[in-house]
Amino acid sequence: MKLKIKKNDIVEVLSGDDKGKSGRVLLVDPKKMTVLVEGVNIHVKHEKPNQRNQEGGRISKEFPIHYSNVLLVDSDKKATRVGFKKEKKGNDTVTVRYSKNNNKVI
Repeated sequence: MKLKIKKNDIVEVLSGDDKGKSGRVLLVDPKKMTVLVEGVNIHVKHEKPNQRNQEGGRISKEFPIHYSNVLLVDSDKKATRVGFKKEKKGNDTVTVRYSKNNNKVI
């Protein structure tokens, strides 16, 4: 399934402990339908010392949240649903994403 949210989009969280927070999308996993948002859903993970992390200890890390729990933030700084429409560019037709609040192309 093609997801309407892409990497580097700004999104707002709709539900959960971080409801109302917004952040940039770092990673999108279409198979699991999850997104990794910067500064949202942070958990503390305990790691043993290893070659990458010599000291080990407690590490704060973002964990993925489900795709349905976020909405894209458009240029007006409001959360909006996303739609697809076809536009003509020269002789070609191109599919673009647009904001359903104000019909502007994202």
